Amino acid sequence: MTKAALVELMAGDTGLTKANATRALDSFVSNVTKSLKKGKKVTLVGFGTFESRKRNARIGRNPQTGATVKIAARNVVAFKAGSKLKEAVN
Repeated sequence: MTKAALVELMAGDTGLTKANATRALDSFVSNVTKSLKKGKKVTLVGFGTFESRKRNARIGRNPQTGATVKIAARNVVAFKAGSKLKEAVN
């Protein structure tokens, strides 16, 4: 599903204009991103939890040459589905 398709569904479900639905979706994404940057979890009960996790530095291998490569430590985003989302998908 694209952002445009999601905005259209949101507008239809809520009675908002597409412009207002776009602003609402943009605000949601922006605030989730800000919270994750600060190291906070974002939990939507029944839907799931977004969190930022630290991935340690490690040694990788270039598949073409076989040479070892140092991979730096970094933060990654993780999502864990909630119980209602799991039930709905199964």
